[in-house]
Amino acid sequence: MEASGIDTRRRALGVCLVAAFMTGLDVSIVNVALPSIREGLQASEDGLQWTLSGYALTFGLLLVPAGRLGDARSRRTLFLWGVVLFTLSSAACGFAWSMNVLIVARLVQGMAAGLLNPQVSGLIQQMFRGYERGRAFGALGATIGVSTAAGPLIGGALVTAFGPELGWRWVFLVNLPIGLALVPLAHRLLPARTTSDGEAGRRHESMDPVGVLLLGLGVACLLLPFIQQHQWHGQAKWLLVPLALLVLAGFVAWERAYRREPLVDLSLFRKRSYSLGSAIALFYFAGFTDIFFAFTLYLQSGLGYSPLMAGLSITPFALGSASASVVGGRLVSKAGRRLVTAGLVTVIAGLAATMAATLLVPGHHVGLATALPLLVAGVGSGLVISPNQAITLSEVPPEGGGSAAGVLQTGQRLGSSIGIAAAGSVFFGSLPQGWPTAFRHGLFVVLACVCVALLAALLDLARTRRA
Repeated sequence: MEASGIDTRRRALGVCLVAAFMTGLDVSIVNVALPSIREGLQASEDGLQWTLSGYALTFGLLLVPAGRLGDARSRRTLFLWGVVLFTLSSAACGFAWSMNVLIVARLVQGMAAGLLNPQVSGLIQQMFRGYERGRAFGALGATIGVSTAAGPLIGGALVTAFGPELGWRWVFLVNLPIGLALVPLAHRLLPARTTSDGEAGRRHESMDPVGVLLLGLGVACLLLPFIQQHQWHGQAKWLLVPLALLVLAGFVAWERAYRREPLVDLSLFRKRSYSLGSAIALFYFAGFTDIFFAFTLYLQSGLGYSPLMAGLSITPFALGSASASVVGGRLVSKAGRRLVTAGLVTVIAGLAATMAATLLVPGHHVGLATALPLLVAGVGSGLVISPNQAITLSEVPPEGGGSAAGVLQTGQRLGSSIGIAAAGSVFFGSLPQGWPTAFRHGLFVVLACVCVALLAALLDLARTRRA
């Protein structure tokens, strides 16, 4: 019976990982298809930007409320609705006949991803304990790393295989068979909602609608100026940042005063593992996502690489990340934050070597010259993402796993958006000096973000030793 239970949990984990891969893939797979979308739908620069940023915006907005709803009601039900909505919106993207239809479908697709993702972390919290939980989060970290890094490769292969007219449509339509297979499997394998005492049932706490509104408004105001940095001309957009901070301060005050079940349990941030782990995730993702953004731009626009060749040049990072994530998941229970620290140091070394490679081997062979440094950086990334997530959520009770994971992932989305805006600003500002210089300057921003994450990890290690 015990072996049967383990097999069921493993199959359920597989369902969760496939869903996480599908939603993570759509963060980066669209990048290489943008030129084809521009020609196929006569899209403007604003339209292309919203194709990318609209997904990120609605993804980030729904993470915390969806995680809270899954905790309070049923993670399996929310998971199923998320898969269905993601599949339908992917079909709408693939069959879009105008740019406006594509943008709306991408907004809905981001909402579905935001609905789905916190359920994955919450279900892992619910199904696994101790060493098994670390291994499960290791597999999830590998999935996140591979899906983000493999997006340009898979997108490039689809555009190459189906041609520029239909290739961009298959970038979205590839989700249809995956979604259709996931629905019956999820319904059969994922566990029903269980309360903290282990008895099946539902909790009927208040969903804190004021908290949902304040957090959503604050996150939207914070993300929008960074997402629309190059499309929203003038400086007025930056007024949204102090407004966002005021709204988020109001959200914190409301959550402290709210007498029923709050949207976010602020006492989590008094746990060192959660507060410093969230800071590491925020700053690491501010750098991590920029690597693919800057590198694919450099290879395709600067060196004339095809979408497929640009994707292949990123593959070493994905391979390193996938292999190290599995190992990291097995070691995290013994090594703890030391493993994350070692991973961050490895990422910094790999990115510094990547920068050196672009200096030593300039020109068309840069993709080959950066393969080994990117592999090293990918190995380091695999030792950061999944172990840090496992440590950060280690002290969170299973019944609050979804909302806690939603807060953590919202920080990741904020970090990604702000990091891409910062790196992009430096990158495009340096273009008059040449593409190689612009790439290296953008990489400096990535290194700075990873260094801040390393400082947070070192602070945690120092406090652990004192304790």
